[in-house]
Amino acid sequence: MRAGRIGFCLSAALAGLVLAGPSVAAVGCAEGDGAWVTRACYDVTQPGRPAYGHDVLGGTPEWDTLRVELGPRGRAALGETAISMVVPESQIIEDIAPRVAQVDGAGAPEVVMVISDRSLGARLAVLELSSRRLIATPPIGTRNRWLAPVGVADLDGDGAVELAYVDRPHLARVLRVWRYQDGGLAQVAAVEGVTNHRIGENSISGGLRDCGSGPEMLVASADWSRVVTATLAGGQLVLRDLGLPATGAGFAAAMECGG
Repeated sequence: MRAGRIGFCLSAALAGLVLAGPSVAAVGCAEGDGAWVTRACYDVTQPGRPAYGHDVLGGTPEWDTLRVELGPRGRAALGETAISMVVPESQIIEDIAPRVAQVDGAGAPEVVMVISDRSLGARLAVLELSSRRLIATPPIGTRNRWLAPVGVADLDGDGAVELAYVDRPHLARVLRVWRYQDGGLAQVAAVEGVTNHRIGENSISGGLRDCGSGPEMLVASADWSRVVTATLAGGQLVLRDLGLPATGAGFAAAMECGG
């Protein structure tokens, strides 16, 4: 399965953003590397749009804009101080914060986010800052169907970057892994029986850890009883129960290499 491209409006901003708060603690914002990107934030710039009304993220705004404030290296290479992207009226950014990550392996980083279509549901999207190109996984296919990102990393040590998310964490509960290759995204593995989000929560549980043997994805069992790791090896996802409860404390212990 290969990804497609989606429409959007992209413009260059002439002034930086004035934002406060620590990394990711500010609503809808995340820090960059400081050189290419200082901060990336979601915003609502067109409040008159019709509501999507899903509210799976518990009162999180229906973002319509991504704003990326560039650092000194980004300003020099891209010729702008900031980049702003507005999704079409048929879509919203249904996410908690952008993810600034090196996806294609060179040059400017990319921004990874969840974009939902009013008719087709969610897809994982990647904005290439250097080319202003947006690529994405196929949409789930149904309105009010969502996905929850896990992380972005070279998950199997082959030099290519993978992007992982839980497809419909309240329904299907399928962990999917996509690889960036040939300028697009291709699905490389999937496994059922895990989740990382409860309806109405404005956060996503788990993420990525590396305890010395390479990246591991941290998710919950489908019934929210245990923290589970998922590793990618030989094109397959392998799950392991860490024996920790799928609570805030359990996930925190797992992130510190417990279990």
